[in-house]
Amino acid sequence: MNSVLPFTEHTKMADVIHRDYRLIPIIGRFGIEYGFGNKTISEVCHDNGINALFFLEIINSFHNHQYFPQEQLQNYPAKLIIKYLSNTHRWYLKDKIPEIQGYIDKMQETVNEENHKNIKLLNDFFRDYRTELVKHLEEEDKNIFPYVLELEEAVEHAQIPPHLKNELDHEPIEEYERNHEDLEVKLSDLKNLIIKYLPPLLCKELCQKLLTELFRLEADLEDHSRIEDKVLIPKVKLLEKIALEINGSH
Repeated sequence: MNSVLPFTEHTKMADVIHRDYRLIPIIGRFGIEYGFGNKTISEVCHDNGINALFFLEIINSFHNHQYFPQEQLQNYPAKLIIKYLSNTHRWYLKDKIPEIQGYIDKMQETVNEENHKNIKLLNDFFRDYRTELVKHLEEEDKNIFPYVLELEEAVEHAQIPPHLKNELDHEPIEEYERNHEDLEVKLSDLKNLIIKYLPPLLCKELCQKLLTELFRLEADLEDHSRIEDKVLIPKVKLLEKIALEINGSH
């Protein structure tokens, strides 16, 4: 089991980062700051008011893509899952997207006249992608997530208010489920634009950094979408079913 799940409650938090540096932003999304010394995952989570078992499921699934505890994750409250997803959205918007945009802007500033048109095309492509991604994330934060939180609370109290019943009838989660694929395709197109069609540049190092960060963003978004599609959506569909049963019984 340890070969599949290398991280347990007794693993030192510092060892998590030493073993897989890609988990640094994941840990940060839980609000964990550096300076945890030799404390274990259990101790650090306790100090920060974090559900240690949920934390472990997330970092183990990001570390090893063969491990994805879909059913276990669905057993956690939606508010816990949504808090993590919302923190991830903030990381995309405040850190990763501005970082990538910065690389492209710098390339546009330093590229020679011959390639200026190509970099402008790349910049325009990414700005369009960024606009769609921001719109998608804001839709989730402002509409989908509040709906799910209210739905979970309504089910817990076995009381479905009329406005929530109206939202149930319009199947918002079904729409939400169909919105991920376009974003993934466009990010793949952007990478291919650089890899296959961008002429040789003098700013090779910037181009390499940009491509690396695009791959990292793509991998992170895939993991993020996996949690939304395979954990949150099935959980919400079950909550919707229970809510309709409660409403019918009343």
